[in-house]
Amino acid sequence: MNPLHATVLGIVQGLTEILPISSSAHLILIPDFLRWPESGITFDVALHLGTFIALALYFRTDIMELIGDFFTGMSNWKHQPTSRRLPFYIIAGTVPAAIVGKLYETPIEELFRKSPTIISLFLIVFGLLLAFADTKGDKRWKMDSITLKSALIIGIAQCLALIPGVSRSGITITAALLLGFNREAAARFSFLLSLPIVAGAAVLKVGKLFITGIAPSEVGPLLIGIVTSAVFGYISVAFLLKMIQRSSLYPFVWYRLAAGCLSLVLIYFG
Repeated sequence: MNPLHATVLGIVQGLTEILPISSSAHLILIPDFLRWPESGITFDVALHLGTFIALALYFRTDIMELIGDFFTGMSNWKHQPTSRRLPFYIIAGTVPAAIVGKLYETPIEELFRKSPTIISLFLIVFGLLLAFADTKGDKRWKMDSITLKSALIIGIAQCLALIPGVSRSGITITAALLLGFNREAAARFSFLLSLPIVAGAAVLKVGKLFITGIAPSEVGPLLIGIVTSAVFGYISVAFLLKMIQRSSLYPFVWYRLAAGCLSLVLIYFG
């Protein structure tokens, strides 16, 4: 991994992990088309850690409130308003993806990593599903309307994000829109729901890194990956949450369709 590759992939991760356009698809297809070598576990750690730092910094106030609500709710659950039960709903929504990820992440990754055609098709298909949800969703519910049922449904949808081309933020925003939440609530809950998963992925990969060790030549690219992923991840969160207040999600739909079609052209004619 050289500094240029680390910078490009860090930027790609920071942008595509947050925006509903699938980071896994981009991190598989771009190096493949450019004939770059595999990034390896060390760099995977950098990318996940950078993304988690971006989300944690942007939602630092929300995180502190969620921690406070969690301990308050533990002692006085029955008298807590719905809005203060959010940390428990996030935990409940995280469980399905955590279980499925633990059991099936490796076989799913091995299956789809070698199938750029399928990844490209998923970019298109789930882009169209996002368009349908953004068009047909009622958009009448705000964050304080989230229930245990809706959190579980969105959490189950998050399991599909293990498949490259689906997008974690894309599928959870899609599910929330189909349930009737407005764009801002859908996006914000999507990001808060992703925090435990992204943090867990970073911790697991750091644990593997302690086992394999870090070569001196990988330290530089590792730091570059963390910094670029964090910076562009933070920018992406701020951009998306501001954009959806005045615009639809169709720019991301059009991007997914274009990226998927371009990938198919490159696969079969490039």
